[in-house]
Amino acid sequence: MTVRDIILVQQRDLQKALAETYIERETSIAGSGTPLIKVIIGPRRAGKSFFAIHHLAGSDSRAFGYVNFDDERLTGLADYDEIVAAVDSVYNKPKALLLDEIQNLPQWELFVNRLARQGYDLVITGSNSNLLSAELSTHLTGRYLQTVILPFSFGEYLRLTPHELTTQEKVSALTEYAEGGGYPEPLVKKFPSREYLATLFDSIVYKDIVKRFRIRSVQGIEDLSLYLLSNIASEYSYGSLARVTRSKSAMTVQKYLGYLEEAFLFFSLSRFSFKVREQVAANKKIYCTDTGFVAAKAFRFSENRGKLYENLVAIALWKLRLQGSASVFYWKNARQEEVDFVMQQDGRVTALIQVCADLQDEKTRSREVRALLKASRELHCDNLVILSEREEKTETAEWFGMQGMVRYVPLWKWLERPEAG
Repeated sequence: MTVRDIILVQQRDLQKALAETYIERETSIAGSGTPLIKVIIGPRRAGKSFFAIHHLAGSDSRAFGYVNFDDERLTGLADYDEIVAAVDSVYNKPKALLLDEIQNLPQWELFVNRLARQGYDLVITGSNSNLLSAELSTHLTGRYLQTVILPFSFGEYLRLTPHELTTQEKVSALTEYAEGGGYPEPLVKKFPSREYLATLFDSIVYKDIVKRFRIRSVQGIEDLSLYLLSNIASEYSYGSLARVTRSKSAMTVQKYLGYLEEAFLFFSLSRFSFKVREQVAANKKIYCTDTGFVAAKAFRFSENRGKLYENLVAIALWKLRLQGSASVFYWKNARQEEVDFVMQQDGRVTALIQVCADLQDEKTRSREVRALLKASRELHCDNLVILSEREEKTETAEWFGMQGMVRYVPLWKWLERPEAG
């Protein structure tokens, strides 16, 4: 099959994608309308290509060409000009190009740089955060803007329903979303997601990690990923992870975890401290980028809605961090009292957030409030929030001379617009 034949087949895939149902995303392509390279990063199958395709197809600009580099027949080419010639032939010399999963192409950054110098309007997507950011910062400094696309947020998930939902329906939808996750394909096409997500998770581990980094101890990274899925919203150290998996050392675990995070399967939050050294030395907390993976793959994960809900909030805040609008941490004192999330903007702590599935138990409520008040005093922040399934009110809380106004917000409402929370 010639390169032109491959591009022709991919053109048909493009046309099929344009005909499928598209759920409008909550973001837009950064740099749209400028000569800068538009970079879209995020997990595999999260909708990056759909997002880019519908953006380009719906714009008033020129027609665009499409190349998907998730095809070994293209990535093995010695002369990249063959790709350009084939695209010119199939798409009648387009000046706008969508280059999908670009990280699969050896020395892709040099190819993209050359196309940009030749005046092409470029949109590129990739599923490996570190590889892309490292190469972009080295070769495309100042000439690109980045957009992050993750699986559906809760707000996007609600758009799947054509009519407005009642409050009770949104509470029910939250439970379904926490368990099933936000990956678009099974949601839009309405088929069971568990097997799909289990297969996708394994595919990412093997294709984007084991194969790319030539990992010999496959069992070690499998054990690590399953352990992390079964312990979301929990603290970890590299030493503790090495002990509970078959990895040989803490250094190996650190390397494997880095690969898992680069592939957008997990992310970590650091413990808050005004001292950088203390932040680096303290345990981190682990979260999964989509809670659907937990139900699909986790080993004996108990029905702990609190952990799932905390993970949902972590994802929403992590997205804000990826967009550069906030830094996110957790807080813990010497008495092991904890606040789930600390938001920091421009060097100032702007919000303290607790997540709790059920506040009916007074001991639980007292524990959550007490930690908020202590963190409030230490971090000089009076924006105190507790997210739960239903409770909505604002009240003054007090604990041995410490006092603060605490806002109780239903989690479903907060997740609809986390940037406003």
